[in-house]
Amino acid sequence: MPSLLACDFGHLEPEVHAVEVTGVPGLHLDVMDGQFVPNISIGVPIVEAVRRITDLPLDVHLMISDPAKYIEAFRKAGADSMTIHIEAVPDPRPVLDKIRSLGALAGLAINPPTPLSAIEACLPHCDLILVMSVMPGFGGQKFEDIALDKLRELSNRSDVDALLEVDGGVGLETVGPCAEAGAELFVAGTAIFKTGDYPATIEQLRSNAQSMTGAH
Repeated sequence: MPSLLACDFGHLEPEVHAVEVTGVPGLHLDVMDGQFVPNISIGVPIVEAVRRITDLPLDVHLMISDPAKYIEAFRKAGADSMTIHIEAVPDPRPVLDKIRSLGALAGLAINPPTPLSAIEACLPHCDLILVMSVMPGFGGQKFEDIALDKLRELSNRSDVDALLEVDGGVGLETVGPCAEAGAELFVAGTAIFKTGDYPATIEQLRSNAQSMTGAH
């Protein structure tokens, strides 16, 4: 799933169409507030703009300190799934339930240093679990292997029905191990948009993931 954080925002529509034609399952949009993470990125107007450009599902990653305030606005803007951070909200369950009540998929993200035990009580409220393989805030970081351990544990649990997503440092070398560990959705930003051939790169990422799972 391409992360638009790494695309050329000066040519947003062509960039979206260039990855859309490759058959990607959706687009990942990183929302940062400069408080929960030390960076500021896109907000509601960009989500609205992307929604006008494409019919692909929009996977909105809310790296913000008070996500409950903005759930309705992002849903109205076109978000099909919204992911909040366990580190940002003392009890994410009401926020996850609110996301679901608005007809979107509810996701919960967990940073590399945070143990899985922190999200234990929230698992029944999640449609998606996003395992961060870098600390959120900036693209182009090096993949942290702790994510693979978390993905394996989650994929082996009988009480986890949520989709497993991985984000951070996902590229040609890391997408395979992520797939083998149980990831089903792979967020890739610089690995796609810093190449000159998006279709070839996406096809290679897909192939590398499928080769580790036996999928076709």
